[in-house]
Amino acid sequence: MWLSPALLLLSFPGCFSIQGPTSVRGPEQGSVTVQCNYSSRWQKHNKWWCRGAYWNTCRILVRTTGSEKEKKSGRLSIRDNQRENSFQVTMKMLKQNDTGTYWCGIEKIGTDRGTRVKVTVYSVGKDTMSTSKLLSWPTVDSSADVMSSDMHRRTHYILLVFVKVPALLILAGIVLWLKGSMQKVPEEQWRHTLCSNLDSELLDKDIAP
Repeated sequence: MWLSPALLLLSFPGCFSIQGPTSVRGPEQGSVTVQCNYSSRWQKHNKWWCRGAYWNTCRILVRTTGSEKEKKSGRLSIRDNQRENSFQVTMKMLKQNDTGTYWCGIEKIGTDRGTRVKVTVYSVGKDTMSTSKLLSWPTVDSSADVMSSDMHRRTHYILLVFVKVPALLILAGIVLWLKGSMQKVPEEQWRHTLCSNLDSELLDKDIAP
């Protein structure tokens, strides 16, 4: 029998009745909280959290009793918030073997409603080690800083060779030229004075009887 797309979706557990995250992650020895939302018609129904790869064979781990009172079972707890049409499941002291497939569910007459959630527990030590390895390699920013420093040095050398050195040479030439000019002036004046004195002496000898 052919079913319309809407009826086909309604035939699956949880369609338009309960929604939750597709996956969550938590650190080993830490905790993770999963929030599942449901339609208002299921406010007074029991909510549960079960584990298993398949819907019809999952094992219920903790469930509510139709109220908003928190229920606990070992490292698990569940609390229903009927005013916001949602319930939360918290898993504490996570272990590696907690990684797996879980289900948020609503208990009802006939087939229960549920949605699948993938829980992943990661090792803090491995994540820290991988992070330290990443930090030991040069980052993009540090490479950019090195390149910027090299460019700055090259620019400094270019300015030194083509601008600063020629400018210093020109300045030194000007100083030497000025020094030579200042030395020439007294010498010329001395020569002029000497020649004047000689001319004067010769003139006096010519005039004398």
